[in-house]
Amino acid sequence: MSVSSTPSIMPVSFIPFNSTEQFHHDVRAQLAKDIDVLFAYTELPSPLLDACRYVMTGTGKLVRPLLVASAFASTYSHNDTDNKNSMANADGLEDLLENDSDYDMCRRAALAVELLHTYSLVHDDLPCMDDDELRRGQPTAHIVFEEATALLAGDVLQTLAFEVLTAEMPTFAPFDSAIASQLIAIFAPRARRMVSGQMLDLNAEATAGISQNDLEAIHRDKTGALIEAAMLMGGICAGATAPQRMALQECAQHIGLAFQVQDDILDVTTSTDTLGKPAGSDEKLDKSTYVKLMGVDKATSYAQSLFDDGRAALTHELNSRELSSDELDDSTDNDALMALIEWLWARKK
Repeated sequence: MSVSSTPSIMPVSFIPFNSTEQFHHDVRAQLAKDIDVLFAYTELPSPLLDACRYVMTGTGKLVRPLLVASAFASTYSHNDTDNKNSMANADGLEDLLENDSDYDMCRRAALAVELLHTYSLVHDDLPCMDDDELRRGQPTAHIVFEEATALLAGDVLQTLAFEVLTAEMPTFAPFDSAIASQLIAIFAPRARRMVSGQMLDLNAEATAGISQNDLEAIHRDKTGALIEAAMLMGGICAGATAPQRMALQECAQHIGLAFQVQDDILDVTTSTDTLGKPAGSDEKLDKSTYVKLMGVDKATSYAQSLFDDGRAALTHELNSRELSSDELDDSTDNDALMALIEWLWARKK
């Protein structure tokens, strides 16, 4: 059920998956437009608005909104036959999505996770936290706008992450109340877990003898919770079944850990220019990392096993049949989520 009415709605076309590069380009372009719409809607005062635009329009990877969009596209593609059978008057996937505003809810979810993630980066970079001066290849918010403005920018991005799920914004169809309530139920506890994970990470600094179980407990919350939220929210917008949601959650749990292991490896193997943030910062802060615990080679093997487990979690519920290892590679040609997982494994920053 949709509620309310939104002025000045301009229909937005569903982004199909044809290739990894084109899909990612289109998702990023749509997100950039939606960020502009959001900040026009909020009418924040300066310099708060300037700081928010600055941190939300950098050159980040945008992994989390890509996860939302990819989970949405893969789930809808898998369920497309059933959707069409139950909507005899729908002229294809695009028409079905426009009628139900499911894709617009996906856009809201992608925007929400990027807002929350960016808020966490702004706060992480503050002098009271990691005290970093470079993020996404540019000076951090508190360097450009002073600490108080950066703090408030993080605060408002966090609140906007929830507001966008139901806000009456131009270019967005009226929100679907049933989907919105499910998204909030997924999003809110994982946002809380992300903050808890950051506290656990701070507690673990300079702690000797931390175990792999302890390290994974930190990162299942600090990094994994929002990745989990992103994939589940994309699936929910696409009408994922209960088994599909379980598969998405299991995949996300593996990918979330793999992503953090990769970050730890890249921190010691990649330059500051490539990373877009200070290389070696983990060692500077004496953080507990997978590289410190097991070395680069074993950490790399562990990340590979986690990616393999993530792919395997999807094959039963989001593919019509089990795929062989060779077919798993070929499946990236027509599956947005599998393609994104391969892209993440190959990343260098």
